[in-house]
Amino acid sequence: MAATTQVTLLLQRVSRGDQSAEQELFSAIYPDLHRVAESLMRRERRDHTLGPTALVHEAYIRLAAAQGDWNSRVHFFAVASAVMRKILVDHARKHKSGKRGAGAVKLELTDHFPSSDEDLANVIAIDEALTRLAQRNERLAKVAEMRYFGGLTEEEIGLLLDVSARTIKRDWAEAKELLGADLCDARGTSGT
Repeated sequence: MAATTQVTLLLQRVSRGDQSAEQELFSAIYPDLHRVAESLMRRERRDHTLGPTALVHEAYIRLAAAQGDWNSRVHFFAVASAVMRKILVDHARKHKSGKRGAGAVKLELTDHFPSSDEDLANVIAIDEALTRLAQRNERLAKVAEMRYFGGLTEEEIGLLLDVSARTIKRDWAEAKELLGADLCDARGTSGT
């Protein structure tokens, strides 16, 4: 991950309206965002129309347009995970809407983004369950979002949230359990 102090200082400069810091910020965070996007896209279907570079650029455009008042690198990467989540869910919804007979499928929450067209329905259901989880426990929802949609490891999330990887591992296990139960309730089925 990019140096915490460097990114935090650049984010503060951008928040103060320093346009010259925007390019420096993009250069500093691009490798980290691209690594996450590559990880996500490796797990995608082969004919996916969105590539890692396009995902990073779309996320950065949305982040820049939001003119966020990011006070730290942790805050920025948490927001970036949420933005990538929205982009991928929007993409899944668009792709699913173009398919006839895209009905209910068995839901399975794994550590990564789905790898087949059939799993696109899961992305939407998981997004909705994640939104409900955030209303109950925001930290668990953030961990799940960064793990599932951000493609980050437990160690990386721990660094971002300033907790141990062991705590993140427990949070991820609890989040999967709660999300799995929510998904089963929503579909009226048992198991994840």
